[in-house]
Amino acid sequence: MSLILEEPAPGTPNLSRARGVRLIRAAPALWRIVDGRGLVLGHLRAIGQGAQLRYSARRFHAPSRAFLELGEFWSADDAVECVTFSR
Repeated sequence: MSLILEEPAPGTPNLSRARGVRLIRAAPALWRIVDGRGLVLGHLRAIGQGAQLRYSARRFHAPSRAFLELGEFWSADDAVECVTFSR
């Protein structure tokens, strides 16, 4: 068995508190939030730039087959935690 560690893409937010998840770039300012099993939990989107940078969190809602907007946050850690705890 081999373990492959992916190097984060340039510009990927550093997560200091979120454990057991990783971010995979899906678009220039959009990342998939993936758990340790490889399941996509939701999306993290960067909004704005510089001192005004915020992060939007959304989670897939299977019964409606749509994404639910969970809110906007000033840190990527807060947005990712919102997605992981909203299960």
